[in-house]
Amino acid sequence: MSRLPERADAVVIGGGVIGTSIACRLAESGVDTVLLERGALGSGSSGTTAGVVRTYFPGNALISSLAVRSLEAYQALAEQTGTDRQTGSDLGLERIGLLVLFSDEQQVEDFQQTRAAQRAAGVDVELVTAAEAARLNPLVDERTILAAAWSPEAYACDPAAIVRGYAAAAQRAGAVLHTDTPVTGIDLDGRVHTPAGSIRAENVVCAAGPWAGTVAAMADVTIPVTTYPVEMLLTDTPGSAPQKALPMTMHPSSLRIRSWGDRILVGMGRPAEAETRQDWLRRVSHHLGTTFPSLAGGSIDSGWSGNLDVSPDGMAFIGRDPSRRFFYAAGFSGQGLCQAPAAGEIIRDLVLDKESWIDTSGLSTARHLGASAGAG
Repeated sequence: MSRLPERADAVVIGGGVIGTSIACRLAESGVDTVLLERGALGSGSSGTTAGVVRTYFPGNALISSLAVRSLEAYQALAEQTGTDRQTGSDLGLERIGLLVLFSDEQQVEDFQQTRAAQRAAGVDVELVTAAEAARLNPLVDERTILAAAWSPEAYACDPAAIVRGYAAAAQRAGAVLHTDTPVTGIDLDGRVHTPAGSIRAENVVCAAGPWAGTVAAMADVTIPVTTYPVEMLLTDTPGSAPQKALPMTMHPSSLRIRSWGDRILVGMGRPAEAETRQDWLRRVSHHLGTTFPSLAGGSIDSGWSGNLDVSPDGMAFIGRDPSRRFFYAAGFSGQGLCQAPAAGEIIRDLVLDKESWIDTSGLSTARHLGASAGAG
């Protein structure tokens, strides 16, 4: 564990995709930046995802606008790492598309009412018939759905490669990254304490994922996030499946699947309160067999698990404390990979006291804690 410098313009706490993106943008803007990560880079919630970046987020055009901006940034990052814009192989980018299934009329109506806002946010999305949904993903039983939303701008990716890409770009721009360096305290004057020593920061940025609430509390700041454990599962690909990758497909039950190498990745949150893991697995199996009949009866194996940082409304908190230069980007609720580049730009602009490319007032903690608790 190397010693820390005595001071920095900005100390970023958290070395996942959010923290490395922020460190990169700050350093590229000439801000003397130090990043502190309690473990290895990307070892938190960045490694607990389905590995998809998408632009369409049903019912929330603000998140979609952040995701559209972020996808553009990922394509630029791929170019910076010597990757062709279309393939994006260094970041694992592969276009697979997103299919959101609708099983009742209200879901279809909600889509119709929000489509204009999604289009205004830059999202390419359209309503398709049940038959068309089954063509896009042949595992779908069209008899179980009414229609679906189809958004082609969704990409499988390698989250670890993205973290490495932003970390390398941050270092090239002059940022100093310290791994295995947990934060143990934050003084009101911005002094950050770790086992490797203390560092005085003009600006402290909390991007600590599941630990964001704990880190913020050290500075007497409240970020209302909770920790949500998730588990990703794997099942076998049926022989009837097409050779090309299946789109990310989401069902109203919260079930989602996509191709994962020669298998299929399955996600459906976690067991409900008082529900055993075995009962949860039976529920997952039931939904799989109903919506995707060719997957019925297949074995379901553990893939990986971890914790997400979750906000009360599922939308991230990105902002600053109104009384001190403490900034935060947390509570991404499993969607951080899709918003990290945009979050990096927003925090950079806040640190530099510049007007952002987007109205950030709705992203601060004030929407849950009151106007005096956060500023955008």
